Formats: sequence, C-alpha cells, structure tokens
Amino acid sequence: MHEKFSDNRIAIEPAPIRSGDFLNIKYHGILKNSGADAIYLHYGKDGWQNLRTIKMERLPEGIFGAKITAEASKEINFCFKDSANNWDNNNGFNWTCNVLH
Repeated sequence: MHEKFSDNRIAIEPAPIRSGDFLNIKYHGILKNSGADAIYLHYGKDGWQNLRTIKMERLPEGIFGAKITAEASKEINFCFKDSANNWDNNNGFNWTCNVLH
C-alpha cells in the first residue's frame, strides 16, 4: 500500500520511504505561489551529502514535481529554489524524510 505525506507546501509519495524507493516530491509552496517560472529541487542524503539540484516538472494541476531515488542510509534532505535564486527552505529547517531499510 502506498501512502503519502503532505502539508500545505509539499507532498511526498510513498510514505514511509524505504531505501531504493522512487520518491515523488510535489511542491506547491511560496515560490510556486509567487509565480516562479521554474523550480528546482535541491537535495542530498544523510545530512546533506552528495548534493544534487534538478529542475522540477510543471504538472498539469499547476504544481511542480520531481522523482528521485531514495538512496540513503538514514534520510533524504531537501529544499527548493527558483530560477531567480530565491529559496524555500522551510523557514530555515529544510525538509527531512526518514528512510527505512
């Protein structure tokens, strides 16, 4: 059974996350609501190691989405930025998803 986590800015599927899962991250936060033309997912694993930044796809429902592989021992860390280098980092806390084995 695939569940998801969501708040008023992000949605993550599946939940819980297992190592090796494909992780769908959807974003509908302040950058999207401010009219950003492009949004990027900035992410790492296990305390921000192996950093990557990928462009998110604009989905038909008007939000942005990206799919990554949960290749982590403990957690996936992430935040978002737009093409003007404005960041949504969850008020300085970023987002962290625990990864199960």
